[in-house]
Amino acid sequence: MTLDDLPTPALLLDLDRLEANLARMAARAQSLGVALRPHVKTHKCVEIAERQRSLGAQGLTVSTLEEARIFAEHGFEDLTWAYPLPLSRLAQLRTLPQQIRLGLVVDSDEAIAALEALGRPFAVWLKVDCGYHRAGVDPSGPAAVALAERLHRSPVLTFAGLLTHSGQAYHARSQAERTQVAEAERRVMVECAGLLRRHGIPVPRVSVGSTPATSAALSLAGVDEARPGNYVFYDYTQTVLGSCRVSDCALTVLATVISCQPGARHSVVDAGALALSTDRGPQHGSPPTMGEIFEDYDSGRLHPDARLVSLSQEHGIVSAPLKVGQRVRILPNHSCLAAACFDQYHVVRGNQVLERWKIWRTR
Repeated sequence: MTLDDLPTPALLLDLDRLEANLARMAARAQSLGVALRPHVKTHKCVEIAERQRSLGAQGLTVSTLEEARIFAEHGFEDLTWAYPLPLSRLAQLRTLPQQIRLGLVVDSDEAIAALEALGRPFAVWLKVDCGYHRAGVDPSGPAAVALAERLHRSPVLTFAGLLTHSGQAYHARSQAERTQVAEAERRVMVECAGLLRRHGIPVPRVSVGSTPATSAALSLAGVDEARPGNYVFYDYTQTVLGSCRVSDCALTVLATVISCQPGARHSVVDAGALALSTDRGPQHGSPPTMGEIFEDYDSGRLHPDARLVSLSQEHGIVSAPLKVGQRVRILPNHSCLAAACFDQYHVVRGNQVLERWKIWRTR
């Protein structure tokens, strides 16, 4: 089968680019002296996780309890659910097989109390705010010490260490700014660990990570593991941030032009919000886009005039007239969300469709 045989919209995964991205990040983690625990929310795919493991990944990061269950069923038993524990999921935690090593994340007394009442000896990370200000304790505040002390002394739980996410790296405007974010993340976490140790609280591990920060870090001294996820595919946002080149991007959406009226300055493709999501991409990107269109995929050249400027559920409005029936390859703003819109990857090399891999997007 070739790309010409696929009905659209179709999710394409370039195998050569994927494998190059996996190898590059594995080598980077090794050079920085940290374990790699990749975040599989990006791909939700067993075949990709197996490749990450073969390159030395030491466990996986998941974003939902169902992801944890699915990957455990496929032989991955060292997992971190890097999400503040939803207390509504306690009943489901009781049903997890005992052999699954699932690390949980908390940043409140309420969550710790609920886990202790559950009675299972989970390893629990304390989430720290390294500057993103979404969740996590103040790294220098009394709550960090009090919650870590409670975890350390818990008769039921094991204190796994400190965990953070440098989401603010997605607002960086240059390589230098991403490097600054990565260093700030490292410094905040090392200093927080030092604070706890001065209070007599052992900190077994320190975990950091985002793709733009990990890609730009000059040092991760004092850190034990990194948890990037998006690097397997990259996307248009990462190209604007400088994390990768366009030619590194492994995930695209194949679409077909379905309408272009005479005299019109736009055209319509059959890929809308349910194929690309409505992520608006980097806010400092220019011009605004809902997805870029390749002029030449092999060379990594984007079309200078044609891009998606508006999405409805199944329609995508392109900023230039294109011929009805023409097929276009779209680079999503956010590959994690685009992948979550589909049930399978069409794994390709050149124009050839090699395999189909399931996307386990069950919630």
